[in-house]
Amino acid sequence: MMTLTLLTAMQAAAETVTGENPVLTPVASGEPEMNLFDMACKGGWIMIVLALMSVVAFYIFFERAAAIRKAGKEDPLFMERIRDYIKSGEIKSAINYCRMANTPSARMIEKGITRMGRPVADVQAAIENTGNIEVAKLENGLSIMATISSGAPMIGFLGTVLGMVRAFWNMANAGNNIDITLLSSGIYEAMITTVGGLVVGIAAMFAYNHLVYRVDKVVSQMEARTMAFMDLLNEPIEK
Repeated sequence: MMTLTLLTAMQAAAETVTGENPVLTPVASGEPEMNLFDMACKGGWIMIVLALMSVVAFYIFFERAAAIRKAGKEDPLFMERIRDYIKSGEIKSAINYCRMANTPSARMIEKGITRMGRPVADVQAAIENTGNIEVAKLENGLSIMATISSGAPMIGFLGTVLGMVRAFWNMANAGNNIDITLLSSGIYEAMITTVGGLVVGIAAMFAYNHLVYRVDKVVSQMEARTMAFMDLLNEPIEK
């Protein structure tokens, strides 16, 4: 009711001044929409660092995922064929078969075959050393991804702190012309880096845990193949 009365009074005043009835035009009330690109630009150089970290993390993830998937593919009859070759005395055929398989487990068994005739402890040590090298190859780059998963949120927080410092510095230099929008816009821009850091860190953390799980599965396969090969060496020789 009060608003209607105010509008009537404003219209009457306008008619008195101009002598004609003014036409009231509606004002667009559309709300501004959030744009991810604009948000990233307002984040400053911190967002560039986070973008580079995300690119590195995704590259490591897809490259390692392909390598681990290849390492985990093995013939279920691999040890049966190795047993047949060794029992029949075809050592070279067994070595060539391991090289054709070209997997971490196959390279471990190949190393064990080349050490046949030596004490069992020496054979097992050679296989374990080869296994350690293969596991290190599978885990190549995972430490970088772990660093990104923990470091990206911290870099985002750093950007937020720097943005807050800049916002309060602008307020301090504004003197008596302090406006609430000056502080709110500064906080808005500062919080963007926190969001970016958390997004990159969470994505890298899930990717890292997934790769670790896949590596553990391959290591379990390698251990199973090693145990099967050592049992093969300890089998009694048929006469």
